Amino acid sequence: MEQSEIRASQKAELLEKVRKQDYGQYLMKAAIQKIRGFNGEEIAFEFPVTALIGPNGSGKSSVLGAAGCAYKSVKPGSFFPKSAIGDESMSEWRVEYECIDKKTSPRQTLRRISNFRQAKWVRREVLDRNVIFFGIERTVPAGEKQKYKKLASSTYVHTGDISSLNAETAAQVQHVLGKSVSDFTVADVGHGQIFFIGKNKGDKYSEFHFGAGESSIIRMISTIESAPANSLVLIEEIENGLHPVATRRMVEYLMDVAKRKSIQSIFTTHSDFALSPLPNEAIWACLDGRLRQGKLNVEALRAVAGRVDKKLAVFVEDEFAKTWVDCVLREKLGPEYDQVEVHAVAGDGNAVATHKAHAKNPAVGFKSLCIIDGDSQQLEDADAGILRLPGAQPERTVFDSIMGRLDNELAILTVSCQRPPEQQELVRKSMEELSNTNRDPHVIFNQLGIKIGFVPENIIRGAFLAIWVRSNDGFCEALAAAVRERIAEVTAA
Repeated sequence: MEQSEIRASQKAELLEKVRKQDYGQYLMKAAIQKIRGFNGEEIAFEFPVTALIGPNGSGKSSVLGAAGCAYKSVKPGSFFPKSAIGDESMSEWRVEYECIDKKTSPRQTLRRISNFRQAKWVRREVLDRNVIFFGIERTVPAGEKQKYKKLASSTYVHTGDISSLNAETAAQVQHVLGKSVSDFTVADVGHGQIFFIGKNKGDKYSEFHFGAGESSIIRMISTIESAPANSLVLIEEIENGLHPVATRRMVEYLMDVAKRKSIQSIFTTHSDFALSPLPNEAIWACLDGRLRQGKLNVEALRAVAGRVDKKLAVFVEDEFAKTWVDCVLREKLGPEYDQVEVHAVAGDGNAVATHKAHAKNPAVGFKSLCIIDGDSQQLEDADAGILRLPGAQPERTVFDSIMGRLDNELAILTVSCQRPPEQQELVRKSMEELSNTNRDPHVIFNQLGIKIGFVPENIIRGAFLAIWVRSNDGFCEALAAAVRERIAEVTAA
């Protein structure tokens, strides 16, 4: 996956801006007391661009709609209409909000409530904020939209203005689509509607002949660029109609506009590419009526939701733990390895909670284990299937273990790191230096790769883990035995 162009420093800056409440208007939290499948769940918008992920029907759109209903310009009925039949359960639906609105209260956050009582939505002292909603219909081709049918009539005569596309809009669209739209124009077709005209090698073409994703991106960015500062943007399925790279770039655009215009965005997605630029704080998973914070890829999301085709799912807290456990099981299980999936679920709390939820759910057709890091505050319980990796901090545990055996392992480590044998001393000296100077163990393998010749981090990490597995047979066999026991339970059932 192509790396994001958003720097870590910019993400940190945006996180800090929210923490300091440095916004004129901002939705800080939404506590969903009751809406559809949610009951007593809270989401905190700690980053100005928030992704909502989850399986179909998990409630992503409900959370998106609940966020919009904090403000006067959004009518609750547009997201949560009540049918005359079948919607009796809407009684006592309720969402509580914590908001920043400096015009109303310069120093304190405000609390507001939306609730459904006596067959209607009730909101008191509702705050006024510009809210922009982009639904799925945005990717319907222009030729299929009723409002533009008149333009295809042979009798239509255009009398409105035609102007150049705004320069900032054109620049931002180019970043997302990877093509210049500086020659594109905008036609006023009346009743507040606009229609785009493209240009390619001197030939003009109307929006009828745009790709659905191309039209969607130009319209979204044009609307956002013309919106006032501190607006709230809501987007359904941001990847709809887009190439994966364009999806990632659209999320990067939202992060950029958050910095430039203090605009807050919330979107739903099924795409890993939409998640790749975002920090963990920006991602919330909707699962079985619960809201969980943290970055989950689509495969992990499928496992958390109970959709696993193998006999055993192993839940760990991050990608390094996943690689570590995977390496152990691949080495020790033999053919049974094909019956196991290991998933990183963004945090030890998520790992334990997911495992316990699956253990209590008779509808889940696979077994699970949870393996927490050595420094986790969660409680280890072998009988309940909650195991612990050895040592304290995982990356440093593996590094120090190999460092202690370096005289015996240096030759094989050097070759495994894809360095020639004559560079053994370079590897030794680099490891000794990092052993003394490294402050962040999460990057220690990346640092070593750079020092010994810009070797990719995954190669360095794999070399260390392979040696660690061979030299820690006791732990590895015990873990493999626990996994085999769980697999056997599924087979016996």
